[in-house]
Amino acid sequence: MTNSQPLFIGIDLGSSAVKVTVAQGHTVLVRSSSDLTIQSPHSGWSEQDPHEWIAAAADACRRVVEQLGSNANRIAGIGLSGQMHGATILDADRQPLRPCILWNDNRSAPQCQTLEERFPALAMRAGIRPMPGFTAPKILWLAENEPERHRRIRHVLLPKDYLGLWLHGGLATDRSDAAGTLWLDEAKGEWDRDLCEISATDPAWLPPVFSGTEAVGALRHEAASACGLKPGLPVFAGGGDAAAGAVSIGAIQPGRGFVSLGTSGQLFLCTDKYRPNPGRMVHAFAHTLRARHYQMACMLNGARPLAWYADILGCSVADLLGAASRADRARAPIFLPYLTGERSPHADPYIRGAFFGLEDATSRAETAYSVMEATAFTFADAAESFGRTLDSAPHLLAVGGGTRSQALLQLIADTTGRRIGRSDGAEAGPALGAALLAAAGAGAMAETELARSPDVTLWLEPGAEDALLRSRLSRYRALYEALRPLNLPD
Repeated sequence: MTNSQPLFIGIDLGSSAVKVTVAQGHTVLVRSSSDLTIQSPHSGWSEQDPHEWIAAAADACRRVVEQLGSNANRIAGIGLSGQMHGATILDADRQPLRPCILWNDNRSAPQCQTLEERFPALAMRAGIRPMPGFTAPKILWLAENEPERHRRIRHVLLPKDYLGLWLHGGLATDRSDAAGTLWLDEAKGEWDRDLCEISATDPAWLPPVFSGTEAVGALRHEAASACGLKPGLPVFAGGGDAAAGAVSIGAIQPGRGFVSLGTSGQLFLCTDKYRPNPGRMVHAFAHTLRARHYQMACMLNGARPLAWYADILGCSVADLLGAASRADRARAPIFLPYLTGERSPHADPYIRGAFFGLEDATSRAETAYSVMEATAFTFADAAESFGRTLDSAPHLLAVGGGTRSQALLQLIADTTGRRIGRSDGAEAGPALGAALLAAAGAGAMAETELARSPDVTLWLEPGAEDALLRSRLSRYRALYEALRPLNLPD
C-alpha cells in the first residue's frame, strides 16, 4: 500500500446488501458488506425500509475502516452507487412516508398502461416504455391508492440518494439514476414537466441532477461518527448501479459493454449518443458522465434464481453449481426464472417462474442445472433484442457476484455467441465504480482514466454449435409463450 496516495470509498446500496469498497486508483484494497432484507406484504410487491440502508451502510463502513487501520486517515472522498428506480418518498421534514417501493415491484402495471395512453411519445423521450419497475408509475400508483401519503410528498429520492441525504444532508442525484425514473428527457438531460405531470409528480419534489464526478456535499458529523470516518469528506454524486458498474470496467466509450450478474441481470452497451429502441425493450439512458449514453437490457431476475433455489434446498450457491455440473442435460427440466416478472425483453410483470418436464428420475443435479441454464437464457434473449447494435462490442466483460461461476459465464458465452471476459475485480462492480468516480471528482485521477479496462484473467469463448443447448433454448422460449396467458390477471 503506497502511503502517499489517497484512498476513496465506494458505497453500493444493492437489493440484498450494502457493499463498501476502498480503492487506491483502480486497485481494490478492502471490501465489506452488510445484508438487507426485502419485504413482500402482497404478491408482486417488493419494499425495503430506508432506515435499514443507513444501518447497513454504517456497519459496512466501520468494518472497512477497521481493516484499514491507520491507513483510514488517507480516505479522501466517498462515491455512491445503488439499486435504481426505487421510490423513496419523503415529507417536509425529509422523513420517509412509507417503505421504499423497489425496482422489482410490479404493483403499478395498470398505471403503466395509463401513462402510455396519456403520452404515446413517452418511450422516445424517456428512453423506454413505462414498466412497473420505474419510479414514475409508482408515484401514480400512490396517488390512486395511498392518496393521503401522496398529498404529503415533498421529495422523491432514489435509494442511493436517500443514503446520500443521510451522509451529506443535501438533495441530489446523478444523470444515470435520474434516467431510470421516466421523468428525465434523455436527450436534454433534464427533468421533463410533461412526464412529471402525467404521473402525478410535482417537479419541485425532484432533486438537482449532477454528473457522477461532481461533489454534492460534505460528510456530516453524525454520519461520520456512525461510519468511523472523519467529518467533512467530500461526497460525490456517483451513479446508478448499472452506470457505476460500467465505470468499474471502463465502459464509458462507445462500443464498450458488459454483462452484470447481481440480483438483477444486465447487458450494457455504451453509445456515443442517445439511441432509443423501445420496440425491442432496450433501455436508452443517460450515462453518469456528461455527453455519454448507453443502451441496456435489464432482466429482473439475474442470478437471483440461483440464490433462491439454493435457499430452498438449504445449500450454498456454490454447492448448487457443483450439483449442476453433474447433471444429465438431456433429462433436465426447463426452468423459467421469472420470480418477479420480467422487464427485458418481455415487459411482462405478471409472468412467474416454473419447472417443466419433471420426471421420476429428476434429481437435484438436473434441477440445479436448469436454474443455471435459465439464467444464461435470459442473456440470450437480451442479446437478441439488441440486434446488430451489439456487433460494435468486440467482447463483453462480466461484473457482479455471479461472475464467480465459470460454468455460468461459459453458458452465457455459448448462448449469446459473445466472447466474455472476467477480471480479478469483477465482483467489486458498482462499489468500485463509485470509488473511481469519487477519485476522478477529487482530482486524484483524470476522467480519461475512467476508460481504463481491467486486465482480463479469464476469457470464455463461445463453444461450437451445441444442438441440445439450442433445442433447449427454443423450448424455453416456447414455454414462456405457453404460460404467459395463464399468468395474466383476471
